Amino acid sequence: MITEKPLKFGIQNGLNVARAGYTEDQILTACMLADKTGYDSIFYMDHTNVPQWKNAIVLDPWVMLSAIAAVTHNVEIGTCVTDAIRRHPSNIALATITLDRISKGRAILGIGAGEAQNLKEFCIPFEKPVSKWEEQIEVIKALYGSTPDNTVNYDGKFYKLEGACLQAPPIRKPHPPTYMASGGTRTLELTGKLGEGWLPIGYTPELFEDHAKQINVSMNKHNRTQSEKDSFQYALDIDVYFSEDAEESWAKMKEAVKVSLFKPEILRVHGIKEIEGFDFVKYFTEYSMSDQSWIVKMREAATKIPDSIARSSTAVGTPEDIIPTFERFMKAGVNHFVIRFWGKNYFGSIDKFASHVMPYLREKMQK
Repeated sequence: MITEKPLKFGIQNGLNVARAGYTEDQILTACMLADKTGYDSIFYMDHTNVPQWKNAIVLDPWVMLSAIAAVTHNVEIGTCVTDAIRRHPSNIALATITLDRISKGRAILGIGAGEAQNLKEFCIPFEKPVSKWEEQIEVIKALYGSTPDNTVNYDGKFYKLEGACLQAPPIRKPHPPTYMASGGTRTLELTGKLGEGWLPIGYTPELFEDHAKQINVSMNKHNRTQSEKDSFQYALDIDVYFSEDAEESWAKMKEAVKVSLFKPEILRVHGIKEIEGFDFVKYFTEYSMSDQSWIVKMREAATKIPDSIARSSTAVGTPEDIIPTFERFMKAGVNHFVIRFWGKNYFGSIDKFASHVMPYLREKMQK
Protein backbone atom coordinates (compact mmCIF):
# COMPACT_ATOMS: atom_id res chain seq x y z
CA MET A 1 0.00 0.00 0.00
CA ILE A 2 1.80 3.16 -1.20
CA THR A 3 0.33 6.47 -0.12
CA GLU A 4 -0.02 9.32 -2.60
CA LYS A 5 -0.96 11.92 0.01
CA PRO A 6 1.38 14.81 0.86
CA LEU A 7 4.09 13.68 3.25
CA LYS A 8 3.92 15.33 6.69
CA PHE A 9 6.29 15.40 9.66
CA GLY A 10 5.56 16.41 13.22
CA ILE A 11 7.18 16.30 16.64
CA GLN A 12 5.70 14.62 19.68
CA ASN A 13 6.16 16.07 23.14
CA GLY A 14 5.64 12.77 24.90
CA LEU A 15 7.50 10.38 27.15
CA ASN A 16 10.75 11.65 25.63
CA VAL A 17 10.13 15.17 26.93
CA ALA A 18 8.62 14.06 30.25
CA ARG A 19 11.48 11.73 31.06
CA ALA A 20 14.10 14.36 30.26
CA GLY A 21 12.39 16.81 32.61
CA TYR A 22 12.38 19.68 30.13
CA THR A 23 10.92 22.92 31.46
CA GLU A 24 7.91 24.56 29.92
CA ASP A 25 10.16 27.22 28.35
CA GLN A 26 12.41 24.57 26.80
CA ILE A 27 9.39 22.77 25.35
CA LEU A 28 8.04 25.99 23.85
CA THR A 29 11.46 26.77 22.38
CA ALA A 30 11.55 23.33 20.74
CA CYS A 31 8.08 23.92 19.30
CA MET A 32 9.07 27.29 17.89
CA LEU A 33 12.11 25.65 16.30
CA ALA A 34 9.93 22.97 14.71
CA ASP A 35 7.52 25.62 13.43
CA LYS A 36 10.36 27.56 11.78
CA THR A 37 12.21 24.59 10.28
CA GLY A 38 9.38 23.15 8.21
CA TYR A 39 7.57 20.61 10.38
CA ASP A 40 3.86 20.20 9.74
CA SER A 41 2.56 19.36 13.21
CA ILE A 42 3.22 19.39 16.95
CA PHE A 43 1.58 16.93 19.33
CA TYR A 44 1.45 16.62 23.10
CA MET A 45 0.80 13.47 25.12
CA ASP A 46 -2.02 13.23 27.67
CA HIS A 47 -0.95 11.27 30.75
CA THR A 48 -1.68 11.75 34.41
CA ASN A 49 1.62 10.11 35.31
CA VAL A 50 4.29 7.80 33.91
CA PRO A 51 4.90 5.14 36.58
CA GLN A 52 8.14 3.88 35.08
CA TRP A 53 9.89 7.24 35.63
CA LYS A 54 9.15 8.80 39.01
CA ASN A 55 11.20 11.95 38.33
CA ALA A 56 9.49 12.79 35.04
CA ILE A 57 7.54 16.02 34.63
CA VAL A 58 4.02 15.36 33.30
CA LEU A 59 1.98 18.39 32.21
CA ASP A 60 -1.57 18.96 31.01
CA PRO A 61 -1.68 18.80 27.19
CA TRP A 62 -4.56 21.19 26.64
CA VAL A 63 -2.91 23.98 28.63
CA MET A 64 0.45 23.34 26.94
CA LEU A 65 -1.08 23.20 23.47
CA SER A 66 -2.70 26.59 24.05
CA ALA A 67 0.73 27.98 24.91
CA ILE A 68 2.22 26.27 21.85
CA ALA A 69 -0.50 27.75 19.66
CA ALA A 70 0.44 31.22 20.89
CA VAL A 71 4.11 30.90 19.86
CA THR A 72 3.70 29.07 16.53
CA HIS A 73 2.13 30.07 13.23
CA ASN A 74 2.29 27.22 10.72
CA VAL A 75 2.07 23.79 12.38
CA GLU A 76 -1.05 21.84 13.15
CA ILE A 77 -1.31 21.10 16.88
CA GLY A 78 -3.02 18.27 18.70
CA THR A 79 -3.13 15.64 21.42
CA CYS A 80 -1.26 12.35 21.04
CA VAL A 81 -3.49 11.18 22.48
CA THR A 82 -6.18 12.28 24.91
CA ASP A 83 -9.14 10.28 26.19
CA ALA A 84 -12.68 11.14 27.21
CA ILE A 85 -12.92 8.69 30.10
CA ARG A 86 -11.46 11.30 32.47
CA ARG A 87 -13.63 14.09 31.08
CA HIS A 88 -17.12 14.32 29.63
CA PRO A 89 -17.03 14.35 25.82
CA SER A 90 -18.50 17.86 25.89
CA ASN A 91 -15.32 19.04 27.66
CA ILE A 92 -13.15 17.44 24.97
CA ALA A 93 -15.28 18.99 22.21
CA LEU A 94 -15.07 22.47 23.72
CA ALA A 95 -11.33 22.17 24.42
CA THR A 96 -10.71 21.13 20.80
CA ILE A 97 -12.81 24.00 19.45
CA THR A 98 -11.05 26.47 21.74
CA LEU A 99 -7.63 25.22 20.61
CA ASP A 100 -8.78 25.49 16.99
CA ARG A 101 -9.87 29.09 17.46
CA ILE A 102 -6.73 30.11 19.36
CA SER A 103 -4.54 28.54 16.66
CA LYS A 104 -6.55 30.00 13.76
CA GLY A 105 -7.75 26.63 12.50
CA ARG A 106 -4.79 24.36 13.25
CA ALA A 107 -6.25 21.95 15.85
CA ILE A 108 -6.27 18.15 15.67
CA LEU A 109 -8.03 15.90 18.17
CA GLY A 110 -5.94 12.80 18.78
CA ILE A 111 -8.03 10.48 20.93
CA GLY A 112 -7.89 6.94 22.32
CA ALA A 113 -10.01 4.70 24.51
CA GLY A 114 -7.93 5.27 27.65
CA GLU A 115 -5.76 3.09 29.85
CA ALA A 116 -5.52 2.06 33.49
CA GLN A 117 -2.26 3.98 33.95
CA ASN A 118 -4.23 7.25 34.06
CA LEU A 119 -7.27 5.96 35.90
CA LYS A 120 -6.71 3.38 38.60
CA GLU A 121 -5.42 5.49 41.48
CA PHE A 122 -8.00 8.17 40.72
CA CYS A 123 -10.79 5.60 41.09
CA ILE A 124 -12.12 6.26 37.58
CA PRO A 125 -13.86 3.12 36.23
CA PHE A 126 -12.22 1.47 33.23
CA GLU A 127 -15.18 -0.55 31.99
CA LYS A 128 -16.40 -1.05 28.42
CA PRO A 129 -13.77 1.41 27.13
CA VAL A 130 -14.25 0.70 23.42
CA SER A 131 -18.03 0.96 23.56
CA LYS A 132 -17.70 4.21 25.47
CA TRP A 133 -15.10 5.45 22.98
CA GLU A 134 -17.51 5.06 20.07
CA GLU A 135 -20.17 7.07 21.87
CA GLN A 136 -17.63 9.69 22.98
CA ILE A 137 -16.58 10.43 19.42
CA GLU A 138 -20.19 10.52 18.22
CA VAL A 139 -21.06 13.00 20.99
CA ILE A 140 -18.01 15.16 20.28
CA LYS A 141 -18.79 15.35 16.57
CA ALA A 142 -22.46 16.10 17.22
CA LEU A 143 -21.52 18.99 19.50
CA TYR A 144 -19.09 20.53 17.00
CA GLY A 145 -21.99 21.78 14.91
CA SER A 146 -24.33 22.68 17.76
CA THR A 147 -25.63 26.18 18.53
CA PRO A 148 -28.43 27.59 20.70
CA ASP A 149 -30.62 27.38 17.60
CA ASN A 150 -29.37 23.92 16.67
CA THR A 151 -29.26 21.91 19.88
CA VAL A 152 -28.26 18.25 20.01
CA ASN A 153 -29.94 15.17 21.44
CA TYR A 154 -28.07 11.90 21.95
CA ASP A 155 -29.41 8.74 23.54
CA GLY A 156 -26.56 6.31 24.08
CA LYS A 157 -25.90 3.58 26.58
CA PHE A 158 -23.21 5.60 28.36
CA TYR A 159 -23.85 9.22 27.33
CA LYS A 160 -26.99 11.27 26.86
CA LEU A 161 -27.63 14.79 25.60
CA GLU A 162 -30.93 16.64 25.82
CA GLY A 163 -31.06 19.91 23.91
CA ALA A 164 -27.31 20.44 24.42
CA CYS A 165 -25.15 22.94 22.61
CA LEU A 166 -21.81 24.69 22.57
CA GLN A 167 -21.42 28.33 21.62
CA ALA A 168 -18.07 28.55 19.85
CA PRO A 169 -17.95 27.25 16.27
CA PRO A 170 -14.60 25.80 15.14
CA ILE A 171 -12.64 27.60 12.44
CA ARG A 172 -11.61 24.41 10.65
CA LYS A 173 -14.45 23.06 8.52
CA PRO A 174 -16.42 21.00 9.00
CA HIS A 175 -14.54 20.54 12.28
CA PRO A 176 -11.01 19.72 13.53
CA PRO A 177 -9.96 16.27 12.30
CA THR A 178 -10.12 13.30 14.66
CA TYR A 179 -7.02 11.09 14.68
CA MET A 180 -7.91 7.83 16.41
CA ALA A 181 -5.36 5.73 18.33
CA SER A 182 -6.39 2.15 17.61
CA GLY A 183 -4.81 -1.27 17.29
CA GLY A 184 -7.47 -3.91 17.84
CA THR A 185 -10.13 -5.31 15.53
CA ARG A 186 -12.99 -3.27 16.99
CA THR A 187 -11.05 -0.03 17.37
CA LEU A 188 -9.64 -0.24 13.85
CA GLU A 189 -13.17 -0.64 12.49
CA LEU A 190 -14.28 2.40 14.50
CA THR A 191 -11.36 4.35 13.04
CA GLY A 192 -12.56 3.57 9.53
CA LYS A 193 -16.11 4.48 10.51
CA LEU A 194 -15.55 7.69 12.47
CA GLY A 195 -11.99 8.97 12.04
CA GLU A 196 -10.28 11.48 9.80
CA GLY A 197 -6.94 9.99 10.72
CA TRP A 198 -5.19 7.13 12.49
CA LEU A 199 -2.37 7.64 15.00
CA PRO A 200 -0.89 4.42 16.44
CA ILE A 201 2.37 3.82 18.30
CA GLY A 202 4.70 0.83 18.60
CA TYR A 203 4.44 -0.58 15.06
CA THR A 204 6.54 -2.39 12.51
CA PRO A 205 5.97 -1.64 8.80
CA GLU A 206 4.28 -5.03 8.40
CA LEU A 207 1.81 -4.38 11.20
CA PHE A 208 1.09 -0.87 9.95
CA GLU A 209 0.25 -2.15 6.49
CA ASP A 210 -1.94 -4.92 7.92
CA HIS A 211 -3.94 -2.51 10.10
CA ALA A 212 -4.19 0.16 7.40
CA LYS A 213 -5.90 -2.41 5.21
CA GLN A 214 -8.38 -3.16 7.99
CA ILE A 215 -9.22 0.53 8.28
CA ASN A 216 -9.74 0.75 4.53
CA VAL A 217 -12.13 -2.23 4.65
CA SER A 218 -14.07 -0.47 7.40
CA MET A 219 -14.24 2.74 5.35
CA ASN A 220 -15.83 0.83 2.49
CA LYS A 221 -18.18 -1.00 4.85
CA HIS A 222 -19.42 2.26 6.33
CA ASN A 223 -19.73 4.00 2.94
CA ARG A 224 -17.20 6.75 3.55
CA THR A 225 -17.03 9.13 0.61
CA GLN A 226 -14.07 9.21 -1.75
CA SER A 227 -13.20 12.66 -0.44
CA GLU A 228 -13.08 11.31 3.12
CA LYS A 229 -10.83 8.46 2.02
CA ASP A 230 -8.53 10.78 0.08
CA SER A 231 -8.03 13.16 3.01
CA PHE A 232 -7.66 10.46 5.67
CA GLN A 233 -4.29 10.71 7.45
CA TYR A 234 -2.29 7.54 8.09
CA ALA A 235 -0.03 8.83 10.85
CA LEU A 236 2.50 7.05 13.04
CA ASP A 237 4.12 7.95 16.36
CA ILE A 238 7.74 6.87 15.76
CA ASP A 239 10.96 7.06 17.81
CA VAL A 240 14.15 8.63 16.43
CA TYR A 241 17.53 8.45 18.17
CA PHE A 242 20.42 10.18 16.42
CA SER A 243 23.78 8.57 17.08
CA GLU A 244 27.15 8.26 15.38
CA ASP A 245 27.25 4.58 16.40
CA ALA A 246 23.92 2.96 15.54
CA GLU A 247 24.92 -0.49 16.77
CA GLU A 248 26.05 0.72 20.18
CA SER A 249 22.92 2.82 20.64
CA TRP A 250 20.62 0.02 19.54
CA ALA A 251 22.19 -2.36 22.06
CA LYS A 252 21.33 0.08 24.85
CA MET A 253 17.74 0.74 23.79
CA LYS A 254 16.48 -2.51 22.30
CA GLU A 255 14.91 -3.80 25.52
CA ALA A 256 12.73 -0.70 25.81
CA VAL A 257 11.77 -0.90 22.13
CA LYS A 258 10.70 -4.52 22.49
CA VAL A 259 8.50 -3.61 25.45
CA SER A 260 6.79 -0.89 23.40
CA LEU A 261 6.17 -3.39 20.59
CA PHE A 262 4.96 -6.26 22.75
CA LYS A 263 1.32 -6.75 21.80
CA PRO A 264 -0.77 -9.62 20.39
CA GLU A 265 -0.96 -8.08 16.92
CA ILE A 266 2.83 -7.93 16.55
CA LEU A 267 3.05 -11.58 17.47
CA ARG A 268 0.32 -12.46 14.93
CA VAL A 269 1.67 -10.48 11.97
CA HIS A 270 5.23 -11.68 12.44
CA GLY A 271 4.34 -15.28 13.23
CA ILE A 272 5.86 -15.19 16.71
CA LYS A 273 4.43 -17.86 18.98
CA GLU A 274 2.27 -16.24 21.63
CA ILE A 275 4.17 -15.86 24.87
CA GLU A 276 2.66 -18.35 27.28
CA GLY A 277 1.43 -16.99 30.58
CA PHE A 278 1.33 -13.31 29.62
CA ASP A 279 -2.10 -11.72 30.00
CA PHE A 280 -2.27 -8.66 27.73
CA VAL A 281 -5.73 -7.72 28.96
CA LYS A 282 -4.58 -7.55 32.56
CA TYR A 283 -1.52 -5.54 31.59
CA PHE A 284 -3.54 -2.81 29.90
CA THR A 285 -6.22 -2.74 32.60
CA GLU A 286 -4.03 -3.04 35.72
CA TYR A 287 -0.60 -1.50 35.03
CA SER A 288 -0.40 1.72 37.04
CA MET A 289 1.63 3.67 39.57
CA SER A 290 0.58 1.31 42.37
CA ASP A 291 1.10 -1.93 40.45
CA GLN A 292 4.28 -1.84 38.40
CA SER A 293 4.82 -5.60 38.52
CA TRP A 294 3.24 -5.83 35.08
CA ILE A 295 5.99 -3.82 33.42
CA VAL A 296 8.52 -6.27 34.88
CA LYS A 297 6.56 -9.20 33.46
CA MET A 298 6.31 -7.50 30.08
CA ARG A 299 10.04 -6.78 29.95
CA GLU A 300 10.81 -10.42 30.61
CA ALA A 301 8.41 -11.68 27.92
CA ALA A 302 9.29 -9.04 25.33
CA THR A 303 12.92 -10.16 25.14
CA LYS A 304 11.71 -13.01 22.93
CA ILE A 305 10.89 -10.63 20.07
CA PRO A 306 13.70 -11.01 17.49
CA ASP A 307 16.05 -8.04 17.20
CA SER A 308 15.42 -7.70 13.46
CA ILE A 309 11.69 -7.20 14.00
CA ALA A 310 12.12 -4.77 16.88
CA ARG A 311 14.69 -2.68 15.05
CA SER A 312 12.42 -2.17 12.04
CA SER A 313 10.12 -0.09 14.24
CA THR A 314 12.68 2.49 15.38
CA ALA A 315 15.04 4.88 13.60
CA VAL A 316 18.53 4.80 15.14
CA GLY A 317 21.87 6.21 13.96
CA THR A 318 22.97 8.91 11.53
CA PRO A 319 20.54 10.55 9.09
CA GLU A 320 21.73 8.07 6.45
CA ASP A 321 21.02 5.19 8.85
CA ILE A 322 17.46 6.24 9.67
CA ILE A 323 16.20 7.16 6.20
CA PRO A 324 15.56 3.50 5.17
CA THR A 325 13.33 3.02 8.23
CA PHE A 326 11.15 5.92 7.12
CA GLU A 327 11.11 4.67 3.54
CA ARG A 328 9.80 1.26 4.66
CA PHE A 329 7.01 2.90 6.63
CA MET A 330 6.13 5.13 3.68
CA LYS A 331 5.74 2.01 1.53
CA ALA A 332 3.49 0.57 4.25
CA GLY A 333 1.21 3.60 3.94
CA VAL A 334 2.39 6.19 6.46
CA ASN A 335 1.95 9.76 5.24
CA HIS A 336 2.26 11.67 8.54
CA PHE A 337 5.18 10.88 10.86
CA VAL A 338 4.90 12.12 14.45
CA ILE A 339 8.42 11.87 15.86
CA ARG A 340 9.60 11.38 19.42
CA PHE A 341 13.23 12.50 19.45
CA TRP A 342 15.32 10.78 22.13
CA GLY A 343 18.79 11.64 23.34
CA LYS A 344 20.44 14.56 25.07
CA ASN A 345 20.33 17.09 22.22
CA TYR A 346 16.59 17.57 21.66
CA PHE A 347 16.93 20.88 19.81
CA GLY A 348 19.78 19.57 17.69
CA SER A 349 17.78 16.48 16.74
CA ILE A 350 14.81 18.59 15.62
CA ASP A 351 17.11 20.69 13.45
CA LYS A 352 19.14 17.76 12.10
CA PHE A 353 16.04 15.86 11.00
CA ALA A 354 14.62 18.97 9.32
CA SER A 355 17.88 19.65 7.51
CA HIS A 356 19.01 16.16 6.48
CA VAL A 357 16.02 13.81 6.44
CA MET A 358 12.83 15.70 5.62
CA PRO A 359 14.06 17.22 2.33
CA TYR A 360 15.28 13.85 1.06
CA LEU A 361 12.03 12.03 1.89
CA ARG A 362 9.80 14.78 0.53
CA GLU A 363 11.75 14.85 -2.72
CA LYS A 364 11.53 11.10 -3.02
CA MET A 365 7.78 11.26 -2.43
CA GLN A 366 7.35 13.65 -5.35
CA LYS A 367 9.18 11.41 -7.83
